[in-house]
Amino acid sequence: MNRISFASGIVPEFGPLQTIRAAAAGGFDATGLWIEPPSWTPQMQRDCKAALADTGLDLLDVEVVWLKPGPLDPDHLRCIDIGAELGARHVLVVSSDPDMGASAAKLAQLCHHAAASGMRVCLEFGLFTEVRTIAQALAVIADAGHPLAALLVDPLHLARSGGTPADVAAVPPHLLPYAQFCDAVAIGPAANDPQGIIREAIDERLQLGEGALPLAALLETLPKDIPLSIELRSKPLRDGWPDAGARALVTAQATRAWLTSR
Repeated sequence: MNRISFASGIVPEFGPLQTIRAAAAGGFDATGLWIEPPSWTPQMQRDCKAALADTGLDLLDVEVVWLKPGPLDPDHLRCIDIGAELGARHVLVVSSDPDMGASAAKLAQLCHHAAASGMRVCLEFGLFTEVRTIAQALAVIADAGHPLAALLVDPLHLARSGGTPADVAAVPPHLLPYAQFCDAVAIGPAANDPQGIIREAIDERLQLGEGALPLAALLETLPKDIPLSIELRSKPLRDGWPDAGARALVTAQATRAWLTSR
């Protein structure tokens, strides 16, 4: 069975230390962390490092490096440094820079900075960013020209941008070190409805098997035993399970039930 990681977006109202503890309480194999460099303190770093060691959890990824027009933000490099010290394997990157060449150049800068730790720099695409499709993301990665640059696939963003599992099957496996996973209804907001796209992404995701996304077909196209970050941002989940550990547990149970039965 694929190893599963607790995406920080499941518990957006909790801090990084609570995220780690929730992931452990839920029985996840790994966790992700949301990093805010301006407010990240040395004490927070020590606490998170100790919590990861105590729980035995891997740190699958840190997020989010959000590329903007103009030069690379120094905080993006600090996000990588924080993640590297904590043992993160990947950093999640999205871009709101409409200049694809500039996005590629900044992605390459991030990769060069991550080289000392070997952290993969994973570009996520979606209609909520300027890198809207899998084809655009692959072009940016190719232009960046660095072996640490990778692609991050989210089944919701894949579907809403018109992509299919067949598109993912054509991606070289070495570009897919991990993937996000969630479910959703078959038909979502219109592509020209940015607020609707964002609302669905942060409030309306479903547990695996509760929706209509082609998750089984997608998983078949991904590299065998790829780690899955369970990106289950959901207002009903937050409202129904206000306790972070209980929310993690119900999510892990639903995820493993789907992985077992598919």
